[in-house]
Amino acid sequence: MSSRQVMTWPRLVNDSRYGLEETATDKVGVRSDFRRDYDRLVFSSPFRRLQNKTQVFPLPGGSIFVHNRLTHSLEVSSVGRSIAAEVMISLLPKYNSRPEMEALMSIGEIVAAACLAHDLGNPPFGHSGEKAISTFFSEGDGADLRKELTESEWSDLIHFEGNANALRVLTHHFNGRRHGGFGMTYTTLASIVKYPYESTIAGKKSKFGFFNTERETYFKIARELGIIQHQRHDGKLEFARHPLVYIVEAADDICYEIMDIEDAHKLKILPTDQVVALLLAFFEGEQLERMKNAIATISDPNEVIAHLRSAVISTLVSKCAEAFVVNEEDIMHGRFKGTLLKAIPETQQRAYDACNNVSWNKIYCAGEVVDIELAGNRIITFLLQKFIHAVRFPELNYSRLLLSKVPEQYDVKAPTLFGRIQAVLDHISAMTDVYALDLYRKLNGQSLPAL
Repeated sequence: MSSRQVMTWPRLVNDSRYGLEETATDKVGVRSDFRRDYDRLVFSSPFRRLQNKTQVFPLPGGSIFVHNRLTHSLEVSSVGRSIAAEVMISLLPKYNSRPEMEALMSIGEIVAAACLAHDLGNPPFGHSGEKAISTFFSEGDGADLRKELTESEWSDLIHFEGNANALRVLTHHFNGRRHGGFGMTYTTLASIVKYPYESTIAGKKSKFGFFNTERETYFKIARELGIIQHQRHDGKLEFARHPLVYIVEAADDICYEIMDIEDAHKLKILPTDQVVALLLAFFEGEQLERMKNAIATISDPNEVIAHLRSAVISTLVSKCAEAFVVNEEDIMHGRFKGTLLKAIPETQQRAYDACNNVSWNKIYCAGEVVDIELAGNRIITFLLQKFIHAVRFPELNYSRLLLSKVPEQYDVKAPTLFGRIQAVLDHISAMTDVYALDLYRKLNGQSLPAL
C-alpha cells in the first residue's frame, strides 16, 4: 500500500444513497441523511428481529435480563456515538476552517447508524449459527456441492460471515423490494465492513467483508469514497478500512466484552468478587480509590457491578477516542494495524485482555452457552439439509410444499445453484431463534397445527 495514498474526510463522508443515485431528490426537513439511515434501521424488520436472536446466553424466560442482539446493537450504537463525538471534538481544531470540519460534524450520526446495522446479517443462535452454516459445507452434508460451484462461491459458503451478510441484507435487491436494498448512504455502508476483502483471501480466521455477489457493490462504494486499495501478488484487491470502521469495531468490542461479564455475573456464572476485581483493574491511582469508595456505599451486588461497568465503558470510550486521534494519520493512509483497543494505554489494555481471558475460559464454555450452541447447530444443520435439498430438486412433492413456505423475497428459483443456495441462507439467517426452533419442530413432526 503506497504511503503516498491518503483518504480524506470530505470524500469519505458522502450522503449519496446506494442504488438511489438516479432518483435523489432535494432534501427536506431537519434530519441529515445519516440520521435518516439511523431511523430507517430502527423501523426495519431485520432490526426488530434482533430482539429474538441470541447474543451469548440463551434468551431468558424468567426475570433475569441478559442481552439479545437488539439490546446489544442499541448499546453499541450509544457507545460508538460517544467515541465519535470525542474524536470529532479533538480533530476539529486541527482542521479549523477547512472542508474537513463539515464532514467531521457528521461522524457521530454515521457511527450510530453503522453500529445499529453491524449485526443485521447474523443468523440465529449467536456466532455458533455462523459456524453451523460454514461447517455444513466444509465438513457436513453440503460438502458434496463443492464440485458444482466456483472457487469463490465455495469459499463464501465455507467461510460464511455475518459481517458480509450484513452488507448483503442492506444492499441486495431482494424480490419485490426496491433497488439498492435499504438505500443507505455510501458512508454508513462502508462503516460496517470490518474486513474489506473477499472470502478467498480470508485465511484461517474466516473473516471477510463481502460475498462474491456483493463484490462489485463494495468496489463501487470504495471507489466513490476514495478508500485506498492494494493489489496483492495474486491479483486480488484488498482495501484499507474506512476510518469509521475502527470506531464501530471498538464500540462493539467494548460492549460485548464488558456486558458479557455483567450478564455472567447476573446468571451467577462469575462471582461478585471476581467481577469487581476485573473491572477495578481498569483504573489506577486516585481514580481507582474513587471507584473503591463509590462502590463501598452500595450494598446491592448487581448495582456495584452496574456502577463499575458504566465507569469502565466511559474510560474505554475516552481511551479509544484518544487512540484514534493519535493514530489518525496512519489510519487515513491505510497504515494502521490492529484495533483501537490494542492502541490504548497498558493499564486498560491489560484489564481488557484479562476480561477476554475470563470470557473464553469461564463464560463461552459455560453449560448453558454450550447447550445453546449444540441446539443451534442441530437446528440450523437440519434446516439447511431440508431447504438445500428442496432447491436442488424442486420438482419433488416435499420440495414444492417446503418451498411454498419461503417468503417471496428470497429467490429460491434463481437460475444458478449458488443463487438458490444463497436464497436459502438469506431465509435461514433472517430467522429468529424462536422461529427457527418452531420450524424445526414442525418439520420434524414434533409440533402440529391445531386440528
